[in-house]
This record gives sequence, structure tokens and C-alpha cells, in this order.
Amino acid sequence: MNILHVCANPKPTEEAISKQLASAFFGKLIELKPEVELINVDLYDEKPPFFSYELYKRVWYPVFNSEYAPNKAEEMSTNYADAQIEKFNDADILVLTMPMWNYSVPAIMKAWIDQVLLPGKTFSINKEEGINGLHKIKRIVLLVSSGAAYKEDDDRDALSRQVRHAFEFVGINEIDVVWAEGQNPMFFDNAEESKSFAIEAAIEAAEDIAEMEI
Repeated sequence: MNILHVCANPKPTEEAISKQLASAFFGKLIELKPEVELINVDLYDEKPPFFSYELYKRVWYPVFNSEYAPNKAEEMSTNYADAQIEKFNDADILVLTMPMWNYSVPAIMKAWIDQVLLPGKTFSINKEEGINGLHKIKRIVLLVSSGAAYKEDDDRDALSRQVRHAFEFVGINEIDVVWAEGQNPMFFDNAEESKSFAIEAAIEAAEDIAEMEI
């Protein structure tokens, strides 16, 4: 089983609740399945560029014109994407660790997603066959922390919706969400209790992943 873990939290683990969820998740998973191949990507160490016009032309122009010949700048625009896509396409499971910022994913995570979900790289697209994934990822585990608390289907939650719809587009429909909410102690007296509950949920998610036949 190959797992790609992408983390978008600049804080050290002792201050980062989402990273603490990741520690619990991977601690249990490796205990149960020590043969797991784990690739870690810290986005603050491997910073993605923003999606550029050159990258757009390189990956989308050939979709509409099979004879399109990218220039040198357009070819070079995929350097970061190609390195990350190799890791993405080799993975069976994708784990995304992040806090909620301003009701959505951190910008650095959005930039990474934009670099990875590219036509001809992680999915094919044409009029006859529609959209088909070129990866082998079967499941996503989303490890999230937030200062506020959100009920299910809360309109303020753009984070899980964005992740879900972005990856469903390329055929990944199994997404587990582990969420440590209410982590702002100024407004929530039960922040520690909520974190403990989320850590237990992260361990349970790891147990489920360990039982998968891959």
C-alpha cells in the first residue's frame, strides 16, 4: 500500500491540531501495517507555484487541438506539477492534513491541488469518453482542524466541499473526514474534549485503511 501524505500546516506539531491528528493516524496505521510505503509532502518545504497561463496552455490547449506544440516556457511550467503528479499517481491512498482558514483550504493547498489535477497527467478528458482518472487512488483521508464548530452540511464549510468535488471530478469518491472542530479556547470550553474525540476518529480511520485489500 502506497500512501501520499500532503500537509499544509506551517505550525510545529505541538501547536498544530491537524498535525496531531496525522500523528495519531499514521502511528496506528504503521503499527497495524508496517509495510506501508509512505511519502510525505510538506507544502511549506515543497511550495507549489500558482497556476500560470503557461501551465494552462501546456495542459489544456492539446485537449482542444491535438496538434498543438507547446513552447519551451510552457514545457518548463510543469516541472513542479510533474514531480508531484508522479507521487500522486503512485499512491493508493491520499491523506490531506490542514487547518481550515477563512472557511476553506489554505491557499498553499489549493495551489497544490491546481498543480496536480491536470488533463493528460492525472485524468483524461474527451467528448467521447468523458473524464477518466489516470491515477490509482482509491480513498482520501482528510484530517482537519478548525477554531469554530460546524454542523454537517454547514454553508460555511467550503473546505470539505472543495476537496470532495475537486477529487470526485477525477473519480475519487471515497473520502473520510476527521475533523477537530471548536479548537478556539476563547469560545469553546470543550476544545480538548473535541480534540480527543477527533484523535480517536483518526485512529479508527487508520484501522479502516489498514483493512483495505490493496
